[in-house]
Amino acid sequence: MTQQDASPPMRVLDGVRIIDMTSVVFGPYATQMLADLGADVIKVEPPQGDQYRYSGKPAKTRGMSPGFLALNRGKRSIVLDLKSEDDRLIMTDLLKSADIFIHNVRMNAISKLGFGPEETKKINDDLIYVHCVGFGSGGPYAGLQAYDDVIQAGSGAATLAGRVDGTGEAKYLPSLIADKVAGLHGAQATLAAYIHKLRTGESQFVEVPMFESFTHFMLTEHLAGLTFDPPNAAACYSRQIDPDRQPFPTSNGYISIVPYTPESWRIVFGVVEEPEFLEQPGLQTVKEQFANQHRLYQRLAELTPRKTTEEWVEQFRAARIPCMAVKDVTDILSDPHLQATGFFRKQIHPSEGVWHNMAPPIRYDTGGIKNERHPPTLGEQSDEIRAELKGNSQNAT
Repeated sequence: MTQQDASPPMRVLDGVRIIDMTSVVFGPYATQMLADLGADVIKVEPPQGDQYRYSGKPAKTRGMSPGFLALNRGKRSIVLDLKSEDDRLIMTDLLKSADIFIHNVRMNAISKLGFGPEETKKINDDLIYVHCVGFGSGGPYAGLQAYDDVIQAGSGAATLAGRVDGTGEAKYLPSLIADKVAGLHGAQATLAAYIHKLRTGESQFVEVPMFESFTHFMLTEHLAGLTFDPPNAAACYSRQIDPDRQPFPTSNGYISIVPYTPESWRIVFGVVEEPEFLEQPGLQTVKEQFANQHRLYQRLAELTPRKTTEEWVEQFRAARIPCMAVKDVTDILSDPHLQATGFFRKQIHPSEGVWHNMAPPIRYDTGGIKNERHPPTLGEQSDEIRAELKGNSQNAT
């Protein structure tokens, strides 16, 4: 077989149809990963569209914010007003044609529309039903509205920065981290349910709670001494909340230096040409160095301004000490490693023009993850999808 004759590699979810009624970040992050794996993700939007379409400044078209583009690659969009009987019939036909239904609508509201778990089971008994919720059912928070800020507050994450700077002030982590972590759990849960169905033929209802997902993620290291009953130490991983374990200043910026192994500190102080610092009382053994790391971090921060970031990176890498220049977000597009690995792909969007599409980070040696479908404008494939459903109906008769 010649290269020209070779068919494109099959992706793991080719042929799987997902009806996606999620919005904002949590659900769309999950379904984009599933679209990258080959699923036909049909994004069902209300007439006004997913509200995250309006979260930032678009290049040209209202409703095409950068955040929306980053979360909706590979999907098709259909607009349905589920208050309309005709559009509810279209939704019913979509569910009949699907393998998976995923949404983040409150259960009472979706059930009133006729698309709760019991109602959809009558429509399609083989359908996997995935519900993305703020809080798990059965607890006192069930049914409450959940946004990233709310989850950071409830999980304890908003207190971490105040522990580091010593102010005790609550501060949000400057990232939609709870939404995205929950999205990872959502993709994992959906895949697990699909594999279960392949093995057993059994579909199921799956609940993915944002609060529990992020709390599990955050407490992996920060439950710390509270892991035991009774506790044997305080909460929080001490290394992560150490105010002195921060990027080190240089003459032209900052650098991350990580002396992680027992012998690292002697190598580090050799590189900065002050090995005698470790001869002081309390710093001579590995055990003493561990107990007095704050002194080591503080002295290192006094020495690193002597050279540029680039000079230190070269020296520390030569000494096999993990390090990295601290880069501003605006510099990431030109990162040489990301350029070499094809992480950013400059593409032409039909309505927005040139944009930077972030490639899926995971690689498979079959090559089966490439996704070239652009993020859709609102209802871009409405006519196409309606025509497909009509064709399916005619074929069935």
